[in-house]
Amino acid sequence: MIKVAENPIEVLFEKDELIISKTDLRGNITYANRVFMRVSNFPESVLHGQPHNIIRHPDMPRGVYYALWKTLKAKREFFGFVKNLTAEGNYYWVFANITPDMVQDEIQGFFSVRRLPPRHALKTMEAVYQQMHEIERKTSPSQAAKASWEWLEQHLRQEHNMSYEQYVLKLYEQE
Repeated sequence: MIKVAENPIEVLFEKDELIISKTDLRGNITYANRVFMRVSNFPESVLHGQPHNIIRHPDMPRGVYYALWKTLKAKREFFGFVKNLTAEGNYYWVFANITPDMVQDEIQGFFSVRRLPPRHALKTMEAVYQQMHEIERKTSPSQAAKASWEWLEQHLRQEHNMSYEQYVLKLYEQE
């Protein structure tokens, strides 16, 4: 498991670059493009076959991944803002679109395309994710991810009258 660097640095990539990967049904990486390898600073030999969560940053609430897997298992695409780790423990933010790879209505794996997120969206999402983390800390480990996700859904319905997907797409488009 990678640890966050003592003085982590944000790694940026160009607005027109796409970070692309493909995983099998269990989330193990079967393909990573050169941008992914450069930004994360992992060679292909290390990434291939590893669980995609090799780049999971501890600042990310478990509730987001709960929603991600729930959405993908329902054969729908997922959109979200995600903070990832590099090989050295630095970090980079992405706006992710993860889609089930379907063959004859059966999920074969998953495609993930990540873009550079707008800066204003990150400030908003960091505050939301911090609140989700707080809920997760106060909830039993077996219920933490679900509880923080349910809080987020309720919060967005009450405050913005929209779903998480609508909310993150709106933040992304407000560039």
